[in-house]
Amino acid sequence: MATNADRDGEDTPLLARGQDYAFDGSLEGCGVAAASRVDSDDTDSASIDSEVQEGVRRIEAVARTWSKGGLAVAYMSIFLMAFTTSLEGQVTYPLAAFAVSSFNNHSLLSTVYVVQNVVNAVIKPPMAKIADVFGRLEAFCISVLLLILGYIQMASSKNVQTYASAQIFYSAGGTGLQILQQVFIADTSNFNNRALFSSLPDSPFLVTVWIGPAIAAAILAHLNWRWGYGMWAFILPVAFLPLALSLFINGRKAERMGLLKKRHHHDGGDDEPVLQTAKRLLTDLDVVGIFLFSAGLALILIPLTLVSRSPDGWHDRGILAMIATGIFLLVLFPFWESRPDLAPHPLLPLDLLRSRTFCAGCALGFFWFMIFYIAVQPYFYSYLLVALNQPVSRAGPITQTFSFASTIAALLASLLIRRSTGAPRPRPYILTGAALYTVAVTTLLQTRTRAASLAVLFAAQAALGAGAGLMHVATQLAVQASCGTHHAHVGVATAAFLTVAEVGAAVGSALSGAVWGRLVPTKLVEYLPEHAKADAGKIYASVVVACSYAWGSVEREAIARAYQETITVLLGCALVVCLPLGLMAVLVRDEVADECGEVAGLVIGNVSEGGGGGKVWWSPWRGRGKTDVSEGVVG
Repeated sequence: MATNADRDGEDTPLLARGQDYAFDGSLEGCGVAAASRVDSDDTDSASIDSEVQEGVRRIEAVARTWSKGGLAVAYMSIFLMAFTTSLEGQVTYPLAAFAVSSFNNHSLLSTVYVVQNVVNAVIKPPMAKIADVFGRLEAFCISVLLLILGYIQMASSKNVQTYASAQIFYSAGGTGLQILQQVFIADTSNFNNRALFSSLPDSPFLVTVWIGPAIAAAILAHLNWRWGYGMWAFILPVAFLPLALSLFINGRKAERMGLLKKRHHHDGGDDEPVLQTAKRLLTDLDVVGIFLFSAGLALILIPLTLVSRSPDGWHDRGILAMIATGIFLLVLFPFWESRPDLAPHPLLPLDLLRSRTFCAGCALGFFWFMIFYIAVQPYFYSYLLVALNQPVSRAGPITQTFSFASTIAALLASLLIRRSTGAPRPRPYILTGAALYTVAVTTLLQTRTRAASLAVLFAAQAALGAGAGLMHVATQLAVQASCGTHHAHVGVATAAFLTVAEVGAAVGSALSGAVWGRLVPTKLVEYLPEHAKADAGKIYASVVVACSYAWGSVEREAIARAYQETITVLLGCALVVCLPLGLMAVLVRDEVADECGEVAGLVIGNVSEGGGGGKVWWSPWRGRGKTDVSEGVVG
């Protein structure tokens, strides 16, 4: 694993003001490099500059121009966008059924939702790469534009095909916005405060989950479902505007101050040949690496989600061929990324792949998402309705308890990390979260029976959510810390972590779907009375049909028994997966330092230089808004 010392002097930005200054590579701990004056034609500075991509270079220059007010406006916009997308999700979720019903044909929609889930998984690293190559503002604009296109297409769709294809734009834009918000927070906060502010985009859920359904009901009562989609095409740009203006204005300010030096391949201006420009962009974006990674994941995830719908199941040759091809492409991916002559700007830098903390952190995310999609999603809600005879008014809050608990636990962990003395140590929170998660799954296995009380159901879901919340915020922080002084790697590391977690969700869904699809129909035929065996297929296919049998009747008892025994098997599978979860939690190191992955300039939360030790609840913001070129940092 690469140590911080091994990384020193690499990927340091070349920033200038008036004359050319370059970082000399000296580092203090895990902090920012000092600056020394060099000749503009110095080959060493050119070499250093060439290693830093344009988007990273720009945000590092912008960080030197932030004012406190400007950065506060940017964070207000981040919160407004997070609140908007969270509220939109709560509003449009119940509208989907009315939209599909208006077309009288929903057979195509399930297949497209599979593709949407794949887009959610594979879009994060490419979007982070676009932010590194072209810039944060440009990447944000692309994501917002994709979301607007999705909203407009869904609102104006005349058939299910148009509505379904709009989900692709919607998913790509929403997922891109999710990862870019985390990248921006990593750009503008110090290590102590990063956990707290990375929880900011999730916090609106605590409010929107209650008001979203009420807004949806009002839209359906007074307008129609199309307004429920179309209005967000106007609301989201308004929420994004303050952040866009902040990034644009400070980018121009950095150019006027001379902090952004023209790169050598741009020196020729418009005279650069088109083919050379295309080749440079292909190299900078690592298009081949993106293809190997995205296509490999897609060819694995699509079959995993479709296997339950295939008549031949795992014996389907087409599904097996897709999975084999996907595995082959993913095996090729690290070989391509490790060749500097082929991938000088790799999608996933080799230093990260060598880091035990990065690899263990990503694997941890994979396993806890996999466990959740085995133990809770998507069948727990059906189990509550059918096997426990819970009304919808109770089943909904029970399943939502996980999300509430995980959000609150993440916020509390972030505050505790913020209040910790010395360098933050996320590892204790990871270990605690993994232990709590395992205990919760064990408790679920013991108590998720037909005799379970409401209090036990709520408590088990709360414990599971709390464990997930502790692990998520701490593991993301540890993964970012594994980048050391490489601020350029923070975006792709965060994207890789979230992507692997999405893959874990897809694998968990495929496993739970395979178990449910194999056991429930068989058990229904076995337990139903003779006169009802012919209806086993209908009962399996519809929760409404299953609940139509009177509670306490012979048929309902047989259905509840089939559900109960299958859920027990799923929980046993989840408990087995807790073993590698615990191992990965132990392997994550406290590889932290106060300024890991930070940029030089104004960032939230650092105690001012010479401020006299100890932290206060909201420490002074680092820097005073002016660039001190002699020391190379915002003073």
